[in-house]
Amino acid sequence: MVAVIKTSRSIKAAVYYNEKKIELGTAECLMAANYPCDAHQMTAGHRLNMLLKIAAMNQNVKTNSIHITLNFHPSEKLPKTSLTAIAESYMRQIGFDQQPYLVYQHHDAAHPHLHIVSSIVRHNGERIDILNIGRNQSEKARKQIEQSFGLLTAQGSTHKINQQHAQRVEYGKDQTVAAIATVLNAILPVYRYTSLSELNALLRQYNITADQGTENSQTYKRRGLVYRILDTYGNRTGAPVKASILPGKPTLKYLEKRFEINRQARLAHVPRLRSLVDLRLLRVSDGSLRSFTSSLEKEAIKTVVRQNKQAQITEIIFVDFKTKSVFDSNDLGHQYTVSAILERCTGNTVQDHSRQHIPSHHKGYGHHYNRTRNASAGPPDPVSLNNPAEAVNADENLDLLFAPVRENGYLPWQLRKTRKRKQKKLSQQL
Repeated sequence: MVAVIKTSRSIKAAVYYNEKKIELGTAECLMAANYPCDAHQMTAGHRLNMLLKIAAMNQNVKTNSIHITLNFHPSEKLPKTSLTAIAESYMRQIGFDQQPYLVYQHHDAAHPHLHIVSSIVRHNGERIDILNIGRNQSEKARKQIEQSFGLLTAQGSTHKINQQHAQRVEYGKDQTVAAIATVLNAILPVYRYTSLSELNALLRQYNITADQGTENSQTYKRRGLVYRILDTYGNRTGAPVKASILPGKPTLKYLEKRFEINRQARLAHVPRLRSLVDLRLLRVSDGSLRSFTSSLEKEAIKTVVRQNKQAQITEIIFVDFKTKSVFDSNDLGHQYTVSAILERCTGNTVQDHSRQHIPSHHKGYGHHYNRTRNASAGPPDPVSLNNPAEAVNADENLDLLFAPVRENGYLPWQLRKTRKRKQKKLSQQL
């Protein structure tokens, strides 16, 4: 089980989100705890007004809403009686057993999950302390519930969605809005990306893309953003979903804030990626980009390649699932640009190999790209000390692999300390 805890200033927004699911037929209210009536005996307005009445006991508490999601493994088909018992046990262990709260079951995702909405204000107007509730109370409750109900154990912390719940979306089989929201909740707050291009390289692993539209479109001019589902060939399909209607509002403004945060946060993982790229380039035996990218997959690194209309590679992006970091190859240094990687991969000049052939249905971003050499060039020979030119290329790769890491090579100049000139003593000046 994985528990996700979110707080907000709007109880209405949390309740409306779940009640809207009921109207669409994709959710139901299982329980109204500490209410005067059962859930099925009340309207949506009644359920909301009870929470608003409690929150009004202390107008000074601005963040008065708590919205909890309990996520279970897709293989766990739990009856309603077990789900309500789990919800009661969880709320009791985190200190909300005396609070009025609503329990909703959603049916629009690949994994079973519950939504619980309550107020942080008590009946007497006191505010419930929720500092570190996810790390302390929720973590203990999760472990106890997993043991008591025989649930599969979660590998991650309780306040983050486990990556196993971010599954590849299939258009026509998954509910569009819910499927996109599930992936975004698991990806956006966790991974380190610094541009929309890098984010899309990650999202396309789940058949999703974030789209600003063309420069002449109203969406682009108004700084809007939509998310779309992709088919197996990487083509957009289905209706676009506005970022503003998704939970958490993953708009362009939100993403730009993440870009700035991630730019510094991912720096610690640059040495690992550089070393692995150098090592795998050294071991490429057939001179193909495909062999290089396949070898990186063994280190949990996906290589995403972008081509222009002339079938030339213009961008290479590395998605490191182990460190949860995404890098454009150009950000790693001049030895890792597109032309440099292609040249180091083949052992020849990039002018002869910059043009790649990729099937038409894989143009643009994708998961895997095969690089084919010019037929007239013939297959590459393995690196041998009998060939001086190739021996020199092997030595250069070894130098790059074992070269010491220069920390200031990727440290922003704004963060570097400037040296202060020492003032001469007055006695020396005289």
